[in-house]
Amino acid sequence: MTSRMSRGVAGLTLLLACAVVAGLGAQRGGGADQVGRGAGRGQARPKVRKTVLAWADTRNGIAQHDSTSHALAVIERLGYESGAYDTYIRTDSNIVADKPLMTTGGPASGGPSLANVDAIFFLGHRDVPLDPQQRTELAAFVRDQGKGFVAAHSAITAFFSWPEFGEMLGGRFDEHPWGIADGTVVVDDPAFPAMRHFPPRVVVHDELYQLKDFSRAKLHVLAHLDASKLDLSRPLVHRTDGDFPVAWAKMYGKGRVFYSILGHDADDWDKPLLQQMYLQAIRWSLGLGQ
Repeated sequence: MTSRMSRGVAGLTLLLACAVVAGLGAQRGGGADQVGRGAGRGQARPKVRKTVLAWADTRNGIAQHDSTSHALAVIERLGYESGAYDTYIRTDSNIVADKPLMTTGGPASGGPSLANVDAIFFLGHRDVPLDPQQRTELAAFVRDQGKGFVAAHSAITAFFSWPEFGEMLGGRFDEHPWGIADGTVVVDDPAFPAMRHFPPRVVVHDELYQLKDFSRAKLHVLAHLDASKLDLSRPLVHRTDGDFPVAWAKMYGKGRVFYSILGHDADDWDKPLLQQMYLQAIRWSLGLGQ
């Protein structure tokens, strides 16, 4: 083989190798761009999928829930694997604003805010520190802008000092008379996206909440606890009508709101039944599931 032929073969081999590498890079980079990942530092990240803020400020919780970290991780993974949404995970509440501030008082540089996410998954606890302006902006995020709000378990114990939050969510926490126990869940609406995978009746082992300040005239109750299977003689049982919702959906102005009492223990978040419920609830809140 002449030296000229050798150089030609070598050059062709190099070009083929570069093409293969470029193709692999395009596949990887292309996939990253589609999910809003992989943009270089300082570059605008293309937004193709919806974005969810998974927010869980628990600093003022009376009893910390060990499941919180795992729950947020599961919510992030479900969005990524399903392709439905990307997730920001935050435990600070400064970012819950149209224009978030740093602790110094200056404007935050990048990251999530009410101005650039499509829905919130909330797992906060008790009086989460939001100033009056942040509260106004969060309510407007759902009510006026039509964004989604999905809340889990201890979220209903939050913001007792803020009446509008109770109106937005649809009800309030009123103790857990049975503690962590077995409860029989009865599905009210099997056609709702978050309930389609549930059997008509199923026994769950969870921290069973009693709720108050809710009205079925204003809520779409999706599932409830079978009161005949509960000990209604316990001191903290306040309801006399036997109405113990497990999950509901509602509109708050233009926005879609979902809440469920389920999800106390970390192990609960590994159960397909619970994972699918919250995944489909988030999709519904984003307008992706009808």
